[in-house]
Amino acid sequence: MARSQESYSKKEKEKKRIKKRELKSKRKEERRANSKGGGLENMLVYVDENGHLTDTPPDPANKVAIEAEDIVIGIPKKEDRDEEPLIREGKIAFFNDSKGYGFIRENMSGEKYFVHVNGLLQPVAENDKVTFDLERGMKGMNAVNVKKID
Repeated sequence: MARSQESYSKKEKEKKRIKKRELKSKRKEERRANSKGGGLENMLVYVDENGHLTDTPPDPANKVAIEAEDIVIGIPKKEDRDEEPLIREGKIAFFNDSKGYGFIRENMSGEKYFVHVNGLLQPVAENDKVTFDLERGMKGMNAVNVKKID
């Protein structure tokens, strides 16, 4: 005769699974019985005109109409932005001819920008007044197209 496929450990595991399911359903029923309920109205939160969360709905008299065209998402259009001057003026603060690099101090902002010999259009020395463009480099903004002002 064939033996039963169910062993003692399989029976015990099945009993544990059934018991776990029963406990889970019991807890679920308890939560339902003890919940305050009320539905969606108790879960709603409103935002007032100052941006604070509140449980009372806003006053319809204070409502402001907003046109969809007035909403700006992302970067403003190019014509709306203030254009920075493309050619900047400055003074060579430091330049090392042997190593081929230096720094330019911009006249308007006073910021220093790195300049490499490859970005020069003509040879420069310290305290020369120059015009230049900016370009993003690996470690920040670099001056390029550097030209002496006579």
